[in-house]
Amino acid sequence: MSIAPPLELHGLTSDEYRLVVAAIGREPNALELGMFGAMWSEHCAYKHSRPLLAGLPTAGERVLVGPGENAGALDIGDGLAVVFKIESHNHPSAVEPYQGAATGVGGIIRDIFTMGARPIALLNSLHFGPLEPNEDPSGSTDAADAARNRYLFDGVVAGIAGYGNCIGIPDVGGELSFDASYNGNPLVNAMCVGLARHEEITLARSAGPGNALMLVGASTGRDGIQGASFASATLGEDREERRPAVQVGDPFLEKLLMEACLELGSSDAVVAMQDLGAAGLTCALSELSARGANGAEVDLDLVPRREPQMSPYEVLLSESQERMLLVVRAGREADVTQVFERYGLHGVTIGRVIAEPVVRASAAGQMVCELPGRALVDDAPRYIPAAEPPLDLATRRAERLDDLACDRPSVATLLELLASPNARSRKPVWRQYDHMNGINTLVDPGAGDAALLRVKGTSRAIALAVDGQGRLGALDPWLAGAAAVVEGALNVACSGARPIGITNCLNFGSPEGPAGYWQLSEAVAGMAEACRELAIPIVSGNVSLYNETANGPILPTPVIGTVGLLEDRSRALPMAWQAGDELWLLGGLGADEGALAGSELAWRRGRFGGTPTIDLAAGRRLVDLLVGLAETGTVAGAHDLSLGGLGVALARLAIASGIGAQVEMPSAAAALPTAALFGERGGRVLVIVAGDHAGRLGAAAADARVMAERLGSAGGGELRITIGAEQLAAGLPRLLEAWSTPF
Repeated sequence: MSIAPPLELHGLTSDEYRLVVAAIGREPNALELGMFGAMWSEHCAYKHSRPLLAGLPTAGERVLVGPGENAGALDIGDGLAVVFKIESHNHPSAVEPYQGAATGVGGIIRDIFTMGARPIALLNSLHFGPLEPNEDPSGSTDAADAARNRYLFDGVVAGIAGYGNCIGIPDVGGELSFDASYNGNPLVNAMCVGLARHEEITLARSAGPGNALMLVGASTGRDGIQGASFASATLGEDREERRPAVQVGDPFLEKLLMEACLELGSSDAVVAMQDLGAAGLTCALSELSARGANGAEVDLDLVPRREPQMSPYEVLLSESQERMLLVVRAGREADVTQVFERYGLHGVTIGRVIAEPVVRASAAGQMVCELPGRALVDDAPRYIPAAEPPLDLATRRAERLDDLACDRPSVATLLELLASPNARSRKPVWRQYDHMNGINTLVDPGAGDAALLRVKGTSRAIALAVDGQGRLGALDPWLAGAAAVVEGALNVACSGARPIGITNCLNFGSPEGPAGYWQLSEAVAGMAEACRELAIPIVSGNVSLYNETANGPILPTPVIGTVGLLEDRSRALPMAWQAGDELWLLGGLGADEGALAGSELAWRRGRFGGTPTIDLAAGRRLVDLLVGLAETGTVAGAHDLSLGGLGVALARLAIASGIGAQVEMPSAAAALPTAALFGERGGRVLVIVAGDHAGRLGAAAADARVMAERLGSAGGGELRITIGAEQLAAGLPRLLEAWSTPF
């Protein structure tokens, strides 16, 4: 067999093809080449990111399952575990937004129940191009771009709602941002969280030669073929032609599949489970075999199909949704099949685990492939390209923002920020989601910095947050990774919970150029350093590269999903104040020009440079202090400072509480009042304190070495802020009207 020309190498380079030949000792046939093309794609093999990810902290006293399985798992007491992961579905959503987003939700749900955990919550991190040309300060979004962005936005939100609502899992939180870099290449990151008993956790590794390999769930079709390769390439003008690479989901079938798999989770009949996601049956067979140091032998003629005349290539590489591969103890096949038949699903034995470490498949009585599982899973090359900052980065970071920092703040600016697409109410989005499914949700979307869900049968609750830092990534990707960790930790701490674990999704452009690889490596390093400082392990995650179009890459966008544990949910902190409460700022005023770098206000003014900073040690002390303040009942509420800074945080609290406040900024704010009011330096929190607890707060902050400033008190029908000689005053109706601006 001759070497296929480059266009027929299924995404492999000529050098990689030669590595394939060396790995298997011969030239692959066309089917085997397709299998290598999928398994050695960036999406499956992490060729550029795996060396970097090895530096992330993954160990901790609560860690039960770390990276490498379908999801991570942490001990939360009483024999229970929280199981969670975040993944991207960016490329499919750019082509077919409804199905791209819907199948992203379906895939992450399967990752959770594959582990033996019942999914209890969904969250998402969504990033789009501007929906209106006049909302793009860079001027690079025209009417056609904006129309496409709105089509993608509407379709993605509908897809998330359609799948999650139908399967009965609440969507409880997330984030949403808009920037021109996402024109035509939205980011759609879905996170799922589940609960399991320790003894019911199921891993994805084959064991026991002779055990059955059972394919369960939906029939196999031609949708999603080459999906993994598609997700490993830059989006081009051929995006409409790539629709066949987008999977089609059926949430009602997935609901049945989930219940059947969870029922079997408590049975000793099932040894292992593996979701059929990217690369379909090829990936499931090779990963199960490689992890278990065994092999697999299957007859493709036994695979249930929904389309006629499917070739072995199509069967092995189809990414049809709602399918699982189970390793079932020999002799227990009928028991398992009976469970799936009761739910109206296929449960078919297609082969056996074998001792020889190869994946062997036959069709029509002929062997069609025979490959070592480890060659497919572990032998892909690892790339460490040259890394250099973007050529213009030094110039952008050198931009001075002192003129903006010392501007006179105004009510008009506050209302502008409240009404901006990046800050306004997300109710038009989350009202499409059923966030009360399962009746565990304690905090509605938008009503707190983190979602909060009860752990039934205990006094505990888990807090969940998703955070990304794209604009910081444009100026300092190291800081973007670190700041996302700190913000996630503070978000769950603002609910009273202690952060215990992280899942990450790394969204970047091509890693092949020096600037792209530098951004990726810096973000991972920043994330690792912040996790070490805060003692929070990363137990699962996903990498999505090649997020770029002909107009360039997206902002470097590391996204963090944070899980926190609240031992006593009666101590949960609301995001609200009562009349007479005192308002305190923890973590420092942030009244310097660097606090405006990457901020909403700076970007709306066309100021895309500056030098942002963060203090990780101070962030750790603040997280620890917040958790302690909640446990002792010293504070009555909390809200972190992020987009729009202190001004928007005060306005959000006033709107949420239906009560105004009188705030007098410290004298140090007068010199750079706009920086003090609208700067976005991370690691700061507003806390609400009953007057008789103010002394306790001050003493606790001093002991923790956390800066604390009294700002004022709650009361009245307007928000009044005094900065030196300036005074801003806005009634609650004006604030609410601005914040309620529709999309």
